[in-house]
Amino acid sequence: MKTAILTLATIASIALGIGTKTYATENNGTAKSNNEVSTVLVNVSKISKIEVRGNVELYVSDGESDQVKVYNKYYEQSALVQSQNGVLRITSYAGQKLVVWIKAADLRAITAYDNAEVKSFGKLNAIELDVKLHDNASAKLEMDAYSANITVKDRAIADLSGTAGQLNLKHDVTASVNKYNLKAATLIENKIIVANNNELAMATN
Repeated sequence: MKTAILTLATIASIALGIGTKTYATENNGTAKSNNEVSTVLVNVSKISKIEVRGNVELYVSDGESDQVKVYNKYYEQSALVQSQNGVLRITSYAGQKLVVWIKAADLRAITAYDNAEVKSFGKLNAIELDVKLHDNASAKLEMDAYSANITVKDRAIADLSGTAGQLNLKHDVTASVNKYNLKAATLIENKIIVANNNELAMATN
């Protein structure tokens, strides 16, 4: 089981020429006026699920091959990017928002926690897409999915658009969901009411 973990120590060793493998390449050629630096992680592939935590702004898009690009000199922040068995985990609790752009050829699931923001860059095409939002996380997603399962917990926010053959939507009454621009052939929606630490589902369709 191969695990790729990119942390401050790893990137520092690469910069000093100590490491024996190339994990990332920096691109300054297209840097903005604020000297923004992007880091492309080249040893990440076969991404099927993304888990994001903390103060992160994540952009996701379809691609013929997988690619992860991280901005804001993330290796100087308390950030972690870990890839294991098809699951890409991104965590940053720094004051400055960590910006990440992921292209994936076969993305099937996204889970976000804390104050993480997830946005699709273009339309996400999937046979089955599973999205879970917790805490104060938010997602603005345009999709074309045969089947989509969306769960919005706590005070999370979901803004959904595009098309879905079947949409299974489950959300807490404290959460916010905008599905006005999403067309689904079949919609199953359940609002969850928490009473005495027990969840009660209330169908709305």
